Amino acid sequence: GAANQGQIWESANMASLWKLPMIFCIENNQYGMGTSIDRHSSHSDYYKMGNHIPGIRIDGMNVLAVKEGMRFVKDFCGKGNGPMYVEMMTYRYHGHSMSDPGTTYRNREEIAMTRSTRDPLEFVKKTMIDAGFADAVEIK
Repeated sequence: GAANQGQIWESANMASLWKLPMIFCIENNQYGMGTSIDRHSSHSDYYKMGNHIPGIRIDGMNVLAVKEGMRFVKDFCGKGNGPMYVEMMTYRYHGHSMSDPGTTYRNREEIAMTRSTRDPLEFVKKTMIDAGFADAVEIK
């Protein structure tokens, strides 16, 4: 994936050197095109890859976690602390492109399990219903 490309490291180095308020947000959908992260990266905890640049991992499938996590990151960087890495843990339900069916390097059970346990839209619906902000009919 793009997180291992040289221009990312060059940018991070300059942002750290000059204490720039940069947020390096990495969308980790578990696959770089059709290759799992374990097969294309020697260090798959991307939020820790900045050495002395701090990082945080956020559940990118949870809108509330993203909102609060990014509030923290924006505050940290905005106070002159320099850059920060943010790794958003997400999942790609479909292939990377039109020519990628997304089923040659993972199975349908993996996709179905993730959809049934971590789907962001279902999470928001359930949260709204549980909090009494709306009922199922209103949301539909």
